[in-house]
Amino acid sequence: MADNARAKRLADLIREVVAQKLQRGIKDPRLGSHVTITDTRVTGDLREATVFYTVYGDDETRKAAAAGLESAKGILRSEVGRAAGVKFTPTLTFVADALPETARTIEDLLDKARASDAKVREASAGATYAGGADPYRKPVDGDHADGTDDTTA
Repeated sequence: MADNARAKRLADLIREVVAQKLQRGIKDPRLGSHVTITDTRVTGDLREATVFYTVYGDDETRKAAAAGLESAKGILRSEVGRAAGVKFTPTLTFVADALPETARTIEDLLDKARASDAKVREASAGATYAGGADPYRKPVDGDHADGTDDTTA
């Protein structure tokens, strides 16, 4: 097994090579400027690499980009092997990154929380306290904090 630093360097190199090749070398119209390589992970034995990508567009554009990446996998792997100079070029697996969908879900939840907070703020705008602003009893002159009185012995 290779050390983690070597796997990290290879992952960074794969990300750069794949991104550059997609930008300049692949003439597939399905892989236009809307595909972005977000991350790359390499297994400890340097045999397999997972390339995470995002696609800006609708579901049809995402499906077309996934098909384009699968068809260009051989060319991209050859380019990675040429640039890396390793004994065995890792196999590439392309996975759509779930980060944009997760971020969108979190934003929707935050919007719901803001709307709920606004409703509570609006409902409590003219409200008054049921028992007074300070619900705690204060000792009257001569009373102790524990509730006993000086006059009783």
